[in-house]
Amino acid sequence: MRCVVFGATGYLGGRLVPELLRAGHQVRAVARDPGKLAEVPWRDSAEIVPGDVLDPGSVDEAMRGQEVVYYLVHSLNRRDFVALDREAARTVARAAAEAGVRRIVYLGGITPAGERLSPHLASRAEVGEILLASGVPTAVLRAAIILGSGSASFEMLRHLTERLPAMVTPRWVRNRIQPIAVRDVLHYLVRAAELPPEVSRGFDIAGPDVLTYLAMMRRYAVVARLPRRVVLPVPVLTPWLSAQWVNLVTPVPNSIAVPLIESLVHEVVQQDKDIAAHIPDPPGGLTRYERAIELALARIRDADVPTRWSDAGDPADPLPTDPEWSGGTRYLDVRERHTPAEAETVWRVIEAIGGEHGWYSFPLAWSVRGWIDRLAGGAGLRRGRRDPRRLRAGEALDWWRVEHLERPRLLRLRAELRVPGRAWLELSVTPADSGGSVYRQRAIFEPHGLAGHLYWKSVAPFHAVVFGGMARNITGTAERRPSS
Repeated sequence: MRCVVFGATGYLGGRLVPELLRAGHQVRAVARDPGKLAEVPWRDSAEIVPGDVLDPGSVDEAMRGQEVVYYLVHSLNRRDFVALDREAARTVARAAAEAGVRRIVYLGGITPAGERLSPHLASRAEVGEILLASGVPTAVLRAAIILGSGSASFEMLRHLTERLPAMVTPRWVRNRIQPIAVRDVLHYLVRAAELPPEVSRGFDIAGPDVLTYLAMMRRYAVVARLPRRVVLPVPVLTPWLSAQWVNLVTPVPNSIAVPLIESLVHEVVQQDKDIAAHIPDPPGGLTRYERAIELALARIRDADVPTRWSDAGDPADPLPTDPEWSGGTRYLDVRERHTPAEAETVWRVIEAIGGEHGWYSFPLAWSVRGWIDRLAGGAGLRRGRRDPRRLRAGEALDWWRVEHLERPRLLRLRAELRVPGRAWLELSVTPADSGGSVYRQRAIFEPHGLAGHLYWKSVAPFHAVVFGGMARNITGTAERRPSS
């Protein structure tokens, strides 16, 4: 069938597209910035088109000629995510009805009956209701925690367990949860395209194990071969306080930790198993909890994580080409060095920057700046890298996002720090006519109001150490490496 995927740059969307292709479907992947999909392995097998779920015209164009719509978009990084998701769902529902598509498939969250829902769960439920009311046959799949390398839920679980051998925890760690492996979620999503038109409803999907979050942490420790974790639940830690702790200890920022933990306050267990009457279990059965953890950790060890939660941009984020509020002001810090190292050798150092390799200058300053950003609810340095050697346009890299990649010449990173403006770091290398190569580095800042101008002037005195040291150390590292 002809399938259009909204949210193709997201954690699940980026994994769903190749699964649909393997199932024999034609796929149109929609992205606000198609450049983010320039490096994905399936780019030549799918049709990649620009589209914004908040822009009715682009949604109409993306729907044209399609049979199945996959809607995998959320706006959790925004405080007004409820209103944004409502508007986007209405736009997609209207366009699907007018385009005459055969089915909509949406992934939401399991909602406990008879309880007051968190804003996160309530918004997911509302989006499902809007799509079901479109008049188009709709399958709303509802899942609890998704276990897979790179998922926000898994990263929170992993870092809490690995970094805290003993912890004081809130009462919600004793609530029951029924997690599901990401491979099983993808199985249900792909097969949902084949449901008959008379099936238009919601389904809970879940793995075979019902656990408390406490049990999940302890079983994770066993699989990861860690000592037994000591956990002391106390009643005074609210979801908000818990989220601040998660923000400090794990790579998951406050904007995502808060809705995740608010959802865990409820018991999220599969309430109906009707999905089995319409979609059979995956070959070999649903994935047990320990096996899901083993698979996720294996992918991380092998640096084979196809998508991560942090790689998804917010649907309302400004594109790099959007007009901005800088009033035409742009601050620059430019460094250029000639090096006897070959351009390809310098490029290998550039593309491996960040994560475990660091930023080649004043590590303490980078760490302190990362912690300041974490305390402010930002990304900090904890997101790391997906792969230790190769980058992909659109993915997260510590507190940066890969905005543009021209291998083996140019890497441009956009900062996702909490700063009064927008910032980029551009690293490039070109062969030199006289031999060797020329390394060029630009730090770019567009200030937002007076605070932005004051921010740049306050940090400018440190640029000689930070950016100057980076240029020297990158070229120095390349010079010490053997030529390719």
